[in-house]
Amino acid sequence: MKKLLIFTLLVLPAVLLTVDGGSRLMAYATEDELDEELDVEVESDDASVIHTDEPEAEDEPETTKSPDADTFLLFTRPLHSSGSQLELPAGYPVEFLVGFTNKGSDDFIVETVEASFRYPMDFNYFIQNFSAIAYNREIKPGHEATVSYSFLPSESFAGRPFGLNIALNYRDASGNQFTEAVYNETVSITEVDEGLDGETFFLYVFLAAVVVLLLVLGQQFLGSYGKRKRSPAVRKTVETGTTSTKDVDYEWIPAETLKKIQNSPKGGKVSPKQSPRQRKAKRAAGSDE
Repeated sequence: MKKLLIFTLLVLPAVLLTVDGGSRLMAYATEDELDEELDVEVESDDASVIHTDEPEAEDEPETTKSPDADTFLLFTRPLHSSGSQLELPAGYPVEFLVGFTNKGSDDFIVETVEASFRYPMDFNYFIQNFSAIAYNREIKPGHEATVSYSFLPSESFAGRPFGLNIALNYRDASGNQFTEAVYNETVSITEVDEGLDGETFFLYVFLAAVVVLLLVLGQQFLGSYGKRKRSPAVRKTVETGTTSTKDVDYEWIPAETLKKIQNSPKGGKVSPKQSPRQRKAKRAAGSDE
């Protein structure tokens, strides 16, 4: 009995520990399975969210062409030679002609012509749309027609490449619609150097007027400044008297005085240094004698 009790006391803790450890192992395994399921679900949710938020790719516009129609394009302004990149001047109108030839047995109606600038790396992205011009011209079998179109590139596009798309929309007698890209290539927008324009000319005229005005003001300032530094010159008045006997009226001179003047050693010349009072005094003395 004692042995059974001792055995029970020794074996029972071992059994309890074993059972407890097994339950914990089972719990850990269950938690790991749950974590894996949760991880899988989360990953699937994330994948679904990413798939939902992904933007849809834009569909490329369909281009259709009738086998019974031929089209051609000719740039008239600016002139363009095949084999080289087209250069369009910024701020100047671009003009071209679109030709259409009906080779079939049914009538065709040329409806509209439109042009647009596209992103050069991906023509699906529009940069600028130009107005579509409606013609609605009917072309009989075996006939051809030409329509004109023009647009104006913005000056802000100068120095940048763009994709130019020119589309011709037409339909046949059965009502089938066709859209053909008669031109779909990369072009270069160039900046035109006009040389001397009106604004630059008036600017030069204004600068010339300012320079002339500054020169005039400088001349006046220098002239007034020089006059201030100069001292006023004193003019001395010198009485020369009568230096020539030809201009003297001898009729009013007494004869005696006239004789004395002629007999004087100076030959009738009056000293220019004598004042009129001295001459008058001499005349009085001569008359008293």
